[in-house]
Amino acid sequence: MNKKNTMILIVLFIAVVVFVGFAGKEGGIFRKKVQKAVVQTTAQTQEQAAPSVQPEPGGDAVSQVAQSSPGNEQPLSAPEEEAPTVEIPEAGQRFIGVKTATVVEKTLNKTIRTVGRVEYDERKIATVNTKIEGWIENLRVNYTGRYVQKGEILAEIYSPELVAAQQEYLNILKWSRQSVAPAGAEESSAINRMLAQDAEAMRQAARQRLRFFDISEAQIRKIEATGSPLRTLAVFSPVSGYVVQKSALQGMKVQPGEKLFDLVDTSTVWVVSDIYEYELASIRTGQKAEITLGSLPGRVFVSAIEYVAPILAGETRTDKVRFTLENKGGELKPQMYANVEIKIPLGSRLVVPDAALINTGARQLVYVDKGDGYFEPREVSVGVKAEGMSEILRGLQGGEKVASAATFLIDSEARLKGVVK
Repeated sequence: MNKKNTMILIVLFIAVVVFVGFAGKEGGIFRKKVQKAVVQTTAQTQEQAAPSVQPEPGGDAVSQVAQSSPGNEQPLSAPEEEAPTVEIPEAGQRFIGVKTATVVEKTLNKTIRTVGRVEYDERKIATVNTKIEGWIENLRVNYTGRYVQKGEILAEIYSPELVAAQQEYLNILKWSRQSVAPAGAEESSAINRMLAQDAEAMRQAARQRLRFFDISEAQIRKIEATGSPLRTLAVFSPVSGYVVQKSALQGMKVQPGEKLFDLVDTSTVWVVSDIYEYELASIRTGQKAEITLGSLPGRVFVSAIEYVAPILAGETRTDKVRFTLENKGGELKPQMYANVEIKIPLGSRLVVPDAALINTGARQLVYVDKGDGYFEPREVSVGVKAEGMSEILRGLQGGEKVASAATFLIDSEARLKGVVK
C-alpha cells in the first residue's frame, strides 16, 4: 500500500512539471493573455487616434490624411497636477476618532484674564513738611493709619525764626499806622503820602513773608488783633485721608524741607494688572473690564483701561495696565488681589477650531476633507485666536471642511506615506 501511494505521488509530480513547462513556452499562458490584451488595447488606441478621413469633392484624399495624421495635431496642454492627499477609509476614521468642522464666518469676542493688585491712587498722595527750623512742641497726630480731615492740625512747631518774622510784621504794622499825618497839615502832605506808601509796601512784604512760612490768613489776623506773635506754628493737613507714613516725633527738631507725614486719600484706588507680551496687540485704552475680588464675593466692578505702561518688564515679559475704581466706603484696600477680565470684540472672522491646526514650527497646516476618505494637507496663515477658534487669513475658503479631531494621527499617516515633507 505504501509503494502504491509513492507511485501515485511520482506520477502527479511528473504531470505538474510537464504542465509548467508547457505553460512556460513563449512566455506562458498568463503572459500571452496579457500581451494579447495589450496589443488589442494598442490597436484600439491607434484606431481612435487616427481619424477617418472622407475625401472631399475635388480634394486629395492622401493630402487630407497627411494633414490629419497624429504628427500634425496641435500639442495638448498638460493636465493640472492634483494636490497630494492621504487616504483614510471610513472604518479607520471611526477607529481613530476623526471629526470634521466647517470653515465659517463667526463673530469673535476675545477675553483676556489676568490678576491685579489694588494700589493707592498716586494722584491723591500728599506729603507734609515744614519750611522753617524748629521743634515739635505738640504732636496732634501720633500714629500711622489715623484718618484726618482736610485742615486738621497735625502738629505745632516752635521756631525762633518764625517768632522774629511775626514781631517784625507787628513793628512795621505799628509804624505804618503812626506814619499817617494829622488832618490839616498841608505842608507835609506830600512827605506823609510818601511815608505812608513806603510803610504800606513794607507791611505787605512782611505779611507776604509770613504767608511763605505757611501762616494762614486767619492766623495773621489773629496776630494783628492781639498785637503779639504766635509761639508755635500749626501744621495743617492738606487733604482728607489716612496717614501712611509718619516721621514726626514729639519734641524732635525739624529742618526746612524735612518730611513729617505722608497722607493718602483712598476715595479712589488703582487696580494695576499685568498683560503678557503676546496679548498687548489687542489692548487699547478705553476698553472695558470686569474686576472681582475674593474678599468681596458677588461684587463686580466695571472700569476702563486708562493707562498702558510704555515699558515692558524684561523679567516677566509683561506690561502694566491701570484701572481706577471708586472707593467711597473704603472696602477696597491697597495690596488686595483682584481678578480682571478684559472683553475685546473682534468682529466677524473666518475661523476653524484650534484643534484643526497642526503647528510644525515653521508653518501651520490643516487637513481638508476632500470626501471618500481623502484628506489634503494645506498650509494656512493664522490670525487672532479666541473662544477656542483660530482666524484663517489665507489658505481656506468658507464652506470647506477640515479635520478637527485626531489631526495628529492624520498628520503622522501623511508623513509616513510621504504626502507631507
